[in-house]
Amino acid sequence: MSRYRLYPTPTQEVALLEHCASARFMWNLAIEQRSWWQPGRGSPPGFSLQCRQLTDARAAFPWLGEGSIIVQQQALRDFHQAWSNYVAALRTWRSRVARLPTEEHSGPPGPPSWRKRGIDEGFRVVAVKPGNVRRLNRHWGAVKVPKLGWVRFRWSRAVPTATSYRMTRDRVGRWHVAFAAIPPSIPAPGNGRVVGVDRGVTVSAALSTGELLAAPSLRPAEAHRLRLLQRRLARGKRGSNRRARVKRALARLYARAADRRTNWVEQTSTNLARRFDVIRVEDLDVQAMTKSAKGTVERPGKRVRQKAGLNRGILGQGWGRLVTRLEQKAPGRVESTPAAFTSQRCHVCGHIAAESRKSQALFACVACAWTGNADMNAACNIAAGRAVPARGGSGLPGPMNREPHHAAPSVA
Repeated sequence: MSRYRLYPTPTQEVALLEHCASARFMWNLAIEQRSWWQPGRGSPPGFSLQCRQLTDARAAFPWLGEGSIIVQQQALRDFHQAWSNYVAALRTWRSRVARLPTEEHSGPPGPPSWRKRGIDEGFRVVAVKPGNVRRLNRHWGAVKVPKLGWVRFRWSRAVPTATSYRMTRDRVGRWHVAFAAIPPSIPAPGNGRVVGVDRGVTVSAALSTGELLAAPSLRPAEAHRLRLLQRRLARGKRGSNRRARVKRALARLYARAADRRTNWVEQTSTNLARRFDVIRVEDLDVQAMTKSAKGTVERPGKRVRQKAGLNRGILGQGWGRLVTRLEQKAPGRVESTPAAFTSQRCHVCGHIAAESRKSQALFACVACAWTGNADMNAACNIAAGRAVPARGGSGLPGPMNREPHHAAPSVA
């Protein structure tokens, strides 16, 4: 979806928040109806039945009839789509657990959750006509919102032709409009090159070409301010205005870090899709890897705070987002390889030994004495795309697609 920054007037912002409240009410009402249903009581109400109930409710309650029926109906449609996705994901998870019972799996997917005020603010509008989006000048455009009129947005790039759009408000208070249009995929360069991408915490993405990429985060001064605000938030009184101001300041810092990470993911995925024909990544279950270690009351977890720090480090590198955007920009050209022993295998001779991994950054093979960056070595194993059974029996090539001006220097 193509997203643009929205700049409503104060009066328009009040009307947009009313649309968000209306969509949130219909979504939560659909969840409540679904929670009433039990097996043996017949089928739960479908989208058509809920639309007829909505028509009766709008006639009976004036406050509901004042809202946009387009927004309200679309909230119901979004809920049914989310429920269908949940049922499909649950079936896939069950079949995977039944097929591979010995592997460690993440928990089952959860159903659509309740929407909360100030967190899940947004609504969708469908049946957008071509004249509902217009360009005002070089930098500004306007989109027509039901029962509101024209709202300005920043024309940062060409607006695609779409039949629906979604307006959202983040925790910082910024409004965005996203037009539902699938952008064209990036064509393959046709050079036959294959690259392996090793994702890590210290190095966000290491390529088999020797490049080490790092996702940007908060600057030292911003990180220091973040710690101070977190301490101030812990001492603040719940419900006070001062604590609310601290939460808004924290939200601005978190949004700044998320924007930088998203920008890095977009640029990196586009660069990889343009340079390589095949992109190979590790088959990682990020959801299972970032699961909390606190355990239960009967079986409490160990080293919970350390695991929480590791989870923040993984999520802060954009592992899942990078692979998702690669699959969207280069469909059919992204391959997953098993992650086992990629960091312990020498990509030159194929020998597997935990002793070869000297540190986070140093790999020194105990068999052939090859020495180099550990992340780059893992990326070369991922680029090979197959497991190595033992030393000398793999027939693996050397470093793939090595570019001299990007090559990682050997460590003596």
